[in-house]
Amino acid sequence: MNTIDPFDWHGHLDLLHQNPPSPAQRPVIGITGNFGAKGCELAQGYYESVVRAGGVPLILPPVEEEHILLETLEHVDGLLLSGGGDINPLYLQQEPIPQLHSICPQRDKAELMLIRLAFHRQIPMLGICRGIQMIVAALDGTLYQDLGREYHDGDLLKHDQDLPREYASHTVNVEEDSLLHRIMGSNQFPVNSFHHQAVREAGPHLRVSAKSSDGVIEAVESTEYKSLLGVQWHPECFILRGDTSMMPIFQWLTGEAASFARAKKLHQQILTLDSHCDTPMFFPQGIHFGQRDSRILVDLHKMNEGRLDASIMVAYLPQGERDEESLRKANVQANHLLDQIEEMVEAHSSHVGLARTPDDLYRLKGEGRKAIMRGVENGYAIGRDLRQIAHFRERGVVYMTLCHNGDNDICDSARGNQEHGGVSAFGETVIHEMNRLGMMVDLSHASEQSFYDALEISTRPIVCSHSSSRALCDHPRNLTDDQMRALAQSGGVAQITLYHGFLRTAGEASLLDVIAHIHHAVDVMGIEHVGIGTDFDGDGGVRGIADASEAINLTRRLLDSRYSTEDVQRIWGGNFLRVMDFIQKI
Repeated sequence: MNTIDPFDWHGHLDLLHQNPPSPAQRPVIGITGNFGAKGCELAQGYYESVVRAGGVPLILPPVEEEHILLETLEHVDGLLLSGGGDINPLYLQQEPIPQLHSICPQRDKAELMLIRLAFHRQIPMLGICRGIQMIVAALDGTLYQDLGREYHDGDLLKHDQDLPREYASHTVNVEEDSLLHRIMGSNQFPVNSFHHQAVREAGPHLRVSAKSSDGVIEAVESTEYKSLLGVQWHPECFILRGDTSMMPIFQWLTGEAASFARAKKLHQQILTLDSHCDTPMFFPQGIHFGQRDSRILVDLHKMNEGRLDASIMVAYLPQGERDEESLRKANVQANHLLDQIEEMVEAHSSHVGLARTPDDLYRLKGEGRKAIMRGVENGYAIGRDLRQIAHFRERGVVYMTLCHNGDNDICDSARGNQEHGGVSAFGETVIHEMNRLGMMVDLSHASEQSFYDALEISTRPIVCSHSSSRALCDHPRNLTDDQMRALAQSGGVAQITLYHGFLRTAGEASLLDVIAHIHHAVDVMGIEHVGIGTDFDGDGGVRGIADASEAINLTRRLLDSRYSTEDVQRIWGGNFLRVMDFIQKI
């Protein structure tokens, strides 16, 4: 066997070029660099562990410029927050105590911002020693500046060791229901320890998953189905003497990063549409769609972070009185909300545009802009005037939800008094007119009889823009399996919604419940008839997909379960847009 001279770098390059190039397969892991006398530096164990775990290490210097941080996060699939010096207590709204050690002022601000930005973008993160402390600080937890001075829960172990870093010094006890337990497969194992600061309280976004025998927090992880883990010890040091016991931690990070990279790539290739969003309900509060506004679940920043391309925002009207004056006011209010949607989009036209057709959506994505479609939630908006349907269609409304929580002149509601016994005679003319004009008939909120009447009346497929499965959550707003089958047979689609009360009858709903409802709908209807209608800002949003920034979490779960990329494309809007395109081509 011929060998190449180790100094013949040309020969090594030629060997590399003997085979066709392969597409990148390994996830890129950004590792925060420490800061020493000569500037940015990094201990060997960090990048060696990432390489051995199947990742591509990329050292990140402590740069504070916001645009550089954002660009950096576009090019990494995971983050490893490395160890280092103490955190400046001023970032924690504290004054320094005498036991505080050396601070690295170049790192703190940059890493706090980097972590928060990565958190909003669902980028997998692993924090080591200082890294766990930075994660906790960035996500609203608290720290001890010095354990010896501030920890008062009993006798302390020695946490700042003198022995070489490659050797274990004490054990940690791991919660059995934790991510860390799944990674390491044990409820106790030995670790090394080189710190005098530590986590005091994990904060609202994290849970404690491991402690040492003296009660000091040794690991934290996400409570929100994010790929986020922090450990107080230095797992990267063990590999330097050939000890692979800590490699599962790095393999977890690279595996999560690979999953995120796959989802990110898919979002670049497909169009993602949320078929029902109630953000216009918050217009009276003076919300800022162009900013990251904590009052709403959908804004431009959150859509970018979650890689959500488009949303159908509705002019929602609660069911009110049905005298002529009330009907007139309802119509005025619907038009006012549509005006405000258009004004909102116009104010940010370099980043978002209005869409009337599926082709508009794809054009806007090609231009690098988000898209907003318009809907009307509750046929109360048209009163008893059929001409209003043409008016709303001319304004770009793509669907009208026939009713809301209460019977109206069109049909009975799932939460009404069954006034008409289904769709009224007037409602039948409404459906025919919507068919004629190419407006989608939306039966979310309708009673079962209204649902079946509308299926029979309509000459075009119908949709349920935000409904879930009654077999999994017995609520009158959800669809029975028979309804789902009838909907699929007519060519329609059911968009699984994220309202907790439509996902679980008891307890807190989560992303796992959303996946369960999607699975069930696909089993009953087939993959061609299922989609997503979040009901964000209308009480929709659950742990794991709580706002638009977490949309990519759903994609990851779908890809990691039983669905192909084509299936995910169908669920994330393809099915709904197929029906829309068919209905609009009248």
